[in-house]
Amino acid sequence: MSVAVTTRALATRTVDHAAIAHNVRTIASVSDRPVMAVVKANAFGHGAVEVARTALASGATWLGVATIDEALALRGAGFTSPIFAWIVDPWCDLDAAVRANITLSCANIETLSAVGDAAARVGRRASIHLELDTGMARGGSSPSLWPSLCAAASATRDVRVDGVWSHLALAALTGESHVHAAVAELESGIHVARLAGLNPQHLHLANTAGALAHPTTRLTMVRAGAGNYGIETVQGETFGLVPAMRVTSRVTQLREVGAGTGVGYLHEFRPDHTARLALVPVGYGDGVPRAGGFVSIDGSRFPIRGVVSMDQIVVEVDGQVSLGDEVVLLGDPRRGEPSALDWARLSHTVPHDVFTGLGARIAIDHERLAS
Repeated sequence: MSVAVTTRALATRTVDHAAIAHNVRTIASVSDRPVMAVVKANAFGHGAVEVARTALASGATWLGVATIDEALALRGAGFTSPIFAWIVDPWCDLDAAVRANITLSCANIETLSAVGDAAARVGRRASIHLELDTGMARGGSSPSLWPSLCAAASATRDVRVDGVWSHLALAALTGESHVHAAVAELESGIHVARLAGLNPQHLHLANTAGALAHPTTRLTMVRAGAGNYGIETVQGETFGLVPAMRVTSRVTQLREVGAGTGVGYLHEFRPDHTARLALVPVGYGDGVPRAGGFVSIDGSRFPIRGVVSMDQIVVEVDGQVSLGDEVVLLGDPRRGEPSALDWARLSHTVPHDVFTGLGARIAIDHERLAS
């Protein structure tokens, strides 16, 4: 028997840009604020350049990234929109960032001074947003050091403070009481900044959860990350976001084994009946949870059996499954397909981790790419 062969990747993540456009527009509509589309970590594994293009075409006005290298890659791809990078320290390539007109976050005097020095060397005033810690105890200036940071920024000739910002720690919880303290802290910090002679125009606190569920956090702009990709981030609530990625592979082998046959490493699965098994060429090296779960083939769910290997999984299937059939690893739960939330629950993590943990062997295919 001959098999018609067309070369294609063993696994593919297909990114639906119509879904991303819908999600960006939904966040903008609900929040009624300009949107900074966060495309860090290769747009949560969805492809930074392509997602950035779609987000801007769908109404986003800023792009947000974690690192200067991510920001420079976007500039290198031709993006001229405002780009904000917030993982910044004195040892980054600040000269290149200032030269490329990247807006930089500063959370301490040392970074502020280094950015000012870079701006002087480049001969271009640097745009910065000062970060205040409003309850995360992670990034940002502590409130006790904030007045001195604002005073130093006011006195640094080669920087321009265009914004003040912070992160929300509790926005995933419903109810405004969970964000009141952060909002009050940031408002106080903005007041201190203005007393120091600063005039920040861009004030941003809200992430996706804040943008959708907490009106008091929206200020002049919102930062949308997870929501762009269809991740609902508010516990117990949904806002009509659409999953934007589908991960598929295929059946590469089929076999029948008798009752009691050990399957996979350590024979952790032994069927109590004659079982039909399909081999799928993906594993934990590609981001598949070691806890297993299920896949979807032609609209039906089938369980992963035995230990998930680095490069392969074994799925128990029925007699309708054929060699070469498409196997959906991640898809739309409305169609009964596994979701990023399903994988996250298996691994006791969050969908963000699932998407960013997909392996480089999974090719990216972009559907309905915005022009």
